[in-house]
Amino acid sequence: MNQTNLRATRREWTGLAVLTLPCLLLLMDLTVLYLAVPSLSVDLNPSSAQLLWIVDIYGFLIAGSLITMGTLGDRIGRRRLLLIGAAAFGVASTLAAFSTSAEMLIATRALLGVAGATLMPSTLALIRNMFHDEGERSTAISIWVTSFMVGSAIGPLLGGFMLEHFWWGSVFLLGVPVMVVLLILGPLLLPENRDPNAGRLDILSAALSLVAILAVIYGIKRTATDGFSGEAALAIAAGLAIGTVFVLRQRKLRDPIMDLELFRVAAFSTSVGTQLVALVAMAGAYFFTVQYLQLVVGLGPLPAGLWLIPSTIAGMGGSMFAPVLARRYRPAFVMSAGLGMGAVGYAMLMLVGGDWGLAVLIPAFVIMSVGISATMTVTTDLIVGVAPPERAGAASAISETSSELGLALGIAVIGSIGTAVYRRDMANAIPPGVPTEAADAARDTLGSALAVAARLPGGIGSDLADLARAAFTNALHSTAIVSAAILTVLAGVVIMTLKQVPPRSSNV
Repeated sequence: MNQTNLRATRREWTGLAVLTLPCLLLLMDLTVLYLAVPSLSVDLNPSSAQLLWIVDIYGFLIAGSLITMGTLGDRIGRRRLLLIGAAAFGVASTLAAFSTSAEMLIATRALLGVAGATLMPSTLALIRNMFHDEGERSTAISIWVTSFMVGSAIGPLLGGFMLEHFWWGSVFLLGVPVMVVLLILGPLLLPENRDPNAGRLDILSAALSLVAILAVIYGIKRTATDGFSGEAALAIAAGLAIGTVFVLRQRKLRDPIMDLELFRVAAFSTSVGTQLVALVAMAGAYFFTVQYLQLVVGLGPLPAGLWLIPSTIAGMGGSMFAPVLARRYRPAFVMSAGLGMGAVGYAMLMLVGGDWGLAVLIPAFVIMSVGISATMTVTTDLIVGVAPPERAGAASAISETSSELGLALGIAVIGSIGTAVYRRDMANAIPPGVPTEAADAARDTLGSALAVAARLPGGIGSDLADLARAAFTNALHSTAIVSAAILTVLAGVVIMTLKQVPPRSSNV
């Protein structure tokens, strides 16, 4: 094929801008709800269990539906599925905004999750088929990755503004005009493509994948919030068992919804694994860092978010610069260098404490964000590039599912390590004079310790707060050590398994 014919035109680049809209919105929708929880709790009066489902059901159903939706797009058309999902997302957002009960909000958030699952694999699969030149496709994917970061950055700011001037439901209406624009411009700028030889969607496989992922993520989330329990273990075990049945079924089907043959390609399987493990390391340490900013440094939610904006901007730079490096150097070297930078950033967090709070933490997160963002861009490019064009939706869904699992595992596993360190340090550190019930609460979490300390008289409360903050800082150091070690080992694995993969050429 002539190289000139491979180059994208203005229409493809304008179409890419349209494709970033739903990606930006998805991350906004994840972040703004946390800001709205206090006010919606007053209006809807949800129980603690209902509030947990209001927060979690969106992410649960996105993760559980990705594989099915990616494969469905390959069968009925990626643009068609994207537009159907956009319409459903707009309707669900409107219903969520005007929910009159906790049950209604849970149901609409569930619909938002299913609709959201149509958007991510569809956008990435369309990019795979719009940009045939490898260099241009790498750049397009870096822009796609950057749109998620933009959404996570502006979500709290825009959501905070809306909540200051309007009712809690207004944060959900932010998505409606975005989806209207997508529905208008999508048919004009986005090409339709699908797998011409796709068979029927296997409904049983779709159900198995949904239940397996939901069960595993539910168990992980319960472990992260309540500690390891029999219920969490049962959910994870059931999910793994159902997942095994799902995999065995895929081996027998002529038209599986997950193409297991893709995992035989080292570039694909290593990239998927790298995404999952790198996000495990990132999510756990990030979880503790955000708490450190608010509970140890004493910042409010909005100032804490503003202090993390430099790392978001740095991450955008890393994702945009990664394709340039990947055209000159082998992907293994770019990925391992990014993972190495992430390890250095987390190692710097071990210096946080005392007079070295924000002065170390912010640069550490900038370095980490550049490295991890660059790595995620290259892994996504490899995953999409290795997969045949007709299976782009399924490959994209596998990539997104690994990311969702990585984020959930990171908070549960790394978070549990940090919690264990905090509780160990607090076990014998309670000052004399603290009542037994208050001491037990203080040993549980830093938030509980500070609440207890505020009610205690004189210096006892101050001493308890100082000890709890010191224990939490030590917990942050422990999560940073674990995350840095994970990323260092992962960098070595990437070098060994992908060193033969050539640079991402601008020639095909």
